[in-house]
Amino acid sequence: MNRSSTGLPRRGARLLAGVLAAGTVVVGASTGAVAAGPGSAGGAGACAGSGPLPRACAQPGDLIDVTLGELHPTQAVLGFDQVFYKLGRYGSDRDEAAGGFNKRFDDWCETNGQGEAASVRPGARLDDPASFSCTVPLGQETPKSIAQMKTAVIGPGGKLYLTDGHHTLTSFLEGPDGSTRLPVRLRVTDNFSSLSTTAFWQRMTAEKKVRLRDENNKPLAVEQLPDRLGITSFRDDPYRSLVYFTRDIGYEVPDSATEFLEFSWGSWLRGEHDTAAYDLTSPGPYLDLVKSASKSMAALAPDAVVDDGKTAAQLGRIAEWNGGKKETGGEFAKLSKPLTDAKPGKLAEALDYKSRVLRAPACTTKITGVRNGPLTITSGVTCADRAALRGPVTVRAGAALVLTGSTLQGPLHSDRASAIHVCGSSVTGPLAVSRTTGPVRVGGPGCTANAVTGAVVLTGNTGGVLLAANKVTGPVACSGNLPAPDTTGRANEVHGPRTGQCAGV
Repeated sequence: MNRSSTGLPRRGARLLAGVLAAGTVVVGASTGAVAAGPGSAGGAGACAGSGPLPRACAQPGDLIDVTLGELHPTQAVLGFDQVFYKLGRYGSDRDEAAGGFNKRFDDWCETNGQGEAASVRPGARLDDPASFSCTVPLGQETPKSIAQMKTAVIGPGGKLYLTDGHHTLTSFLEGPDGSTRLPVRLRVTDNFSSLSTTAFWQRMTAEKKVRLRDENNKPLAVEQLPDRLGITSFRDDPYRSLVYFTRDIGYEVPDSATEFLEFSWGSWLRGEHDTAAYDLTSPGPYLDLVKSASKSMAALAPDAVVDDGKTAAQLGRIAEWNGGKKETGGEFAKLSKPLTDAKPGKLAEALDYKSRVLRAPACTTKITGVRNGPLTITSGVTCADRAALRGPVTVRAGAALVLTGSTLQGPLHSDRASAIHVCGSSVTGPLAVSRTTGPVRVGGPGCTANAVTGAVVLTGNTGGVLLAANKVTGPVACSGNLPAPDTTGRANEVHGPRTGQCAGV
């Protein structure tokens, strides 16, 4: 086989050059015929020659360089507690205190097909891959290391649709050094770029590469899928989190794991156990639920149908609960360890982080879709979820606004509101919030960062202010807030002067 100095096939080297030259494409790890049709972005002409290749030329098996902001989810639901565990671990110094590397570097290397972290410099960040190294160098990936990678499908127009890794990549994005520009590699499983949008979703559905179910396991339309990563973009399914914590206690991930395996178990558990009957903020009741659910899973007959025709054996039902050990041993004992332990259990880490996530107030008015014209909120709690607001928004005394996954084209002005939550949204126009009696949350734990074009002015708020990881194109001015605004350790990217209490944000 004709290879370049990178050790990759010549076609792969051209795709790698595309990454370096244009920031768009691919480390090639396979050589097959291009599947994209002649009329598509990745047609035969576009995929020929010696120059950088467009992403639509990627073939199954190719390893592609991407940024998190380019990825489109193929599911609408996450188990938030699984993400909270990862974020708790990523934000902790326990790994370093024990003489190791922070888990996020191991996870990034594994996701990148490069094993685990080999070295991590002081101050290293995931968005600076030169600041750490992995055990498997680039170009020396093995079948074993590649098998651990997350996967994507190339869709119409060369768009990237993530088919595995929603929890991990969302954790990267929400983590200490996360942003939409954070780089990672994915393994391509299919190239459907030559299909029309309608045919693409028909193919994805037929091949079960998309999960069109909501947090209550009710059907969703394709249009209801999130358009980007970020915890704010997803819905929370406690059963999906429950399945994560039963791993290696009630089931094991089989070598031939199918897409959305954990959701299949979650669908079955929904009919067996009521998560609402347990306090999922407290370790004791949560562990009781994990024990009960995992014992139900292990007690199934191997040929029992769990979900969508799949049997318990196919979904990895464990032969003996907790590997045949008592609850004082095995994986259940590890899961049960408290936060004070030298090696806390996953559940303790998750609940510790979860305790820092501010709850938004219950909605009294909901807005979705497009809304034109000024919006004045005089009472109650108005929630704009995945909405497009075109016009100024004003929040009056005692009222509250929850803006999630939305765009606001116009200024946001609030005075003496009871609460303001802005998460995973884009605001074009000044954002001015003053004298709020309750929380002001603009980014922070459980709240995806925002993009604001215009000034951010925070004055005299007394219920606490979170201002974390946002991109602000304009000045940021803060004064008289009690306490002062908190970045929760995630600095904002500010293109403009920072003054007053926000001089260091």
